[in-house]
Amino acid sequence: METRDESTHEASSVTDEFKVVELAQSQEVGEKLCDVYTRDGSLDRFGKPAAKGRTGGWKSGMLLLVNQGLATLAFVGVEVNMVLFSTRVLKQTNAEAANTFSRWMGTVNLFSLMGAFLSDSYLGRYLTCAIFQVIFIIGLAMLSVSTYLFLLQPRGCGKIGFPCDSHSPLEVAIFYISIYLIALGNGASEPSLATFGADQFDEEDTEEKRSKVSFFSYFYVALNLGSMFSETVLAYIENLGNWVLGFWISTGCGFVAFVLLLSGTFRYRHFKTSGNPISRFCQVIVASTKKMKLEVPSHGDGLYEVHGKASETSSVRNIHHTDDFRFLDRAAIITPEDMTLIPNKGYSPNPWHLCTITQVEEVKCLLRLLPIWLCTILYSVVFIQMVSLFVEQGAAMNTSISSFHIPPASMTVFDIVSVSTFIIFYDRLILPYYTKLTKSKPKVPTELQRMGIGLVIAIMAILSAGIVEQQRLKYAKKGDKELSSLSIFWQIPQYVLIGVSEAFMYVAQLEFFAAQTPDGLKSLGIGLSMSSTAMGSYLCSFLLTVVMKITTKNGQPGWIPPNLNDGHMDRFFFLSAALTTLNLVLYVSCAKRYKCISLEKREGAEMEVMP
Repeated sequence: METRDESTHEASSVTDEFKVVELAQSQEVGEKLCDVYTRDGSLDRFGKPAAKGRTGGWKSGMLLLVNQGLATLAFVGVEVNMVLFSTRVLKQTNAEAANTFSRWMGTVNLFSLMGAFLSDSYLGRYLTCAIFQVIFIIGLAMLSVSTYLFLLQPRGCGKIGFPCDSHSPLEVAIFYISIYLIALGNGASEPSLATFGADQFDEEDTEEKRSKVSFFSYFYVALNLGSMFSETVLAYIENLGNWVLGFWISTGCGFVAFVLLLSGTFRYRHFKTSGNPISRFCQVIVASTKKMKLEVPSHGDGLYEVHGKASETSSVRNIHHTDDFRFLDRAAIITPEDMTLIPNKGYSPNPWHLCTITQVEEVKCLLRLLPIWLCTILYSVVFIQMVSLFVEQGAAMNTSISSFHIPPASMTVFDIVSVSTFIIFYDRLILPYYTKLTKSKPKVPTELQRMGIGLVIAIMAILSAGIVEQQRLKYAKKGDKELSSLSIFWQIPQYVLIGVSEAFMYVAQLEFFAAQTPDGLKSLGIGLSMSSTAMGSYLCSFLLTVVMKITTKNGQPGWIPPNLNDGHMDRFFFLSAALTTLNLVLYVSCAKRYKCISLEKREGAEMEVMP
């Protein structure tokens, strides 16, 4: 009897040991598979799990960075001298040209929301980039052809002191159609391209996660390096009146950028689209409204969520419950009326009656982001003045070095050099040195803190522009009626300060909105970030219109007249500085109250993304 028990015990031990070995082997196989395939749910172009060695990484990321650089070069080739093109070729006044530019730039960035929506909901990021870059090339080619055929009449016009003839409404309409096609193509593809580039790095891999964060910094560097060529070489070419050559160079660069995008088709990593976010948001609002009489449970107890296999089929991670905006939690309260009988499938929750915690938290995330987004708009008002009013200010200054005339728009190269240099130094030198210097865990500035620093430096930049304008007016009274004898190089400090503020504000803004939006809305988060520039452009245009209406009463020339020497553009700069200061106070208040998104890892562990 004892022998049988002993043999049974030995058999059981052998079985247990076999199970342990089998479990260890399965874990080892799982770990090896994790080393071969990405763990963030990304797929290759065939819809299969993406293999790390054959897809993504910096090989794909670099293609997209070069694509961004060339596309930006093409776009800025049109943008950089839009104000001067409007005054010299279309015969608009300074205020009209600034308004044309502001509205156009606003539309460029507003289209980013549309592109982000299509990218996350239906088309996917790769297809969105491809489609709208084709539209971008069409717009560039159309502008080049129309400028050559009928906008530059008589031949050789568009130079300093040689304005063009008036144009027919049809010719002006073709011009506007072409530049707004450029706005659509560039604006709609840019947020998708930024998110698509970040998708090439596995967030669940420690090393690739660091690369993913760095990608946004290098994305902005690529954007600025592309701008540098346009704001120096193309700005000089166009300033001489060679508009057709400048526009055709932009068209060629846009085409090369598109070819580069296509060349990486087999290497890219993709994520499944998450469906229409508008319908998901509406479902939360409708479901919570229908349950207004129900009591909201404390701390999310008993609320509906999908776990396990149902959630693992998607690359979207669940979001942990938060206690703010509690009225929306009613949408996740389970009641008997929430289930709908589906033939041959049984009962299934009606999405207009019952929503998951994650779906509710998606709405909360966007509601929390809105105050921060609103506070970034006035910063964009300052940025837009750099590429409009700063150019007009420079055009009224002494641009000569011996016999060479500096194109006023090319002064933005100081902005580009400062922002690119600061980003690289910050990422490669300042942060690593700070980490070594501090023995404990370094408390580096968060994204929200860096955005606040950017606002402070922007105030300094616009104040600098106002002081320079005051000095320009003093020298103008002693010299020519149209031009000031003050050198254009006095603008360097304001451009450098704007560049440093961009390095803090825009890079941190991209990182912040990418990190604080749910997985299925990443492009929309980037689009929301970029759309603040659109709102800033429209607000700048509105401010210019109101200021000119008020200051031109009783026959006065106004603050920004056709001849800047008759006006007071310095007062507009100081007004912008005052408004940005008030905005900074509001921003600090909103940033202190902000709550971070809290996501679940696929293994079930919590991951909190700090801003």
